[in-house]
Amino acid sequence: MLEEYEKKRHFEKTPEPFTLGSHESTDKPTFVVQRHDARNLHYDFRLEMDGVLKSWAVPKQPPKETGIKRLAIQTEDHPLSYADFEGEIPEGEYGAGKVEIWDKGTFELQKCEEKEIVVTLHGKELKGNYILIRTKYGKGEKGWLFFKRTD
Repeated sequence: MLEEYEKKRHFEKTPEPFTLGSHESTDKPTFVVQRHDARNLHYDFRLEMDGVLKSWAVPKQPPKETGIKRLAIQTEDHPLSYADFEGEIPEGEYGAGKVEIWDKGTFELQKCEEKEIVVTLHGKELKGNYILIRTKYGKGEKGWLFFKRTD
């Protein structure tokens, strides 16, 4: 499941976690939002599912209120240890730039279907019910809409 992640990285050059590694475990699955100041500033939204972090790049800050929809482009799965990663990815490496944790917490999975994922997030910044809906916009099958649902 992490082959794409491994192919894009040179672990002798980048401080990013190799696919093996531990992460702070909780009784509920983890979510993390990392502010990634790469070529274009964006936010990486990650959900712990099926033993990996399912990941989406969100070009603008994730919504804290209802009524705001964000494009989210699905990216490669990341190892669970990435949930704790902060640091500088060196110039010339995939995703070069500064990565810092913007929000982190646990979540409850309400619904998980091919075209819709519904979660209840318990973070410092993001709290409540959030939806990811697959859309035809933004990189074909990888485009999703991400928004907060009225609680």
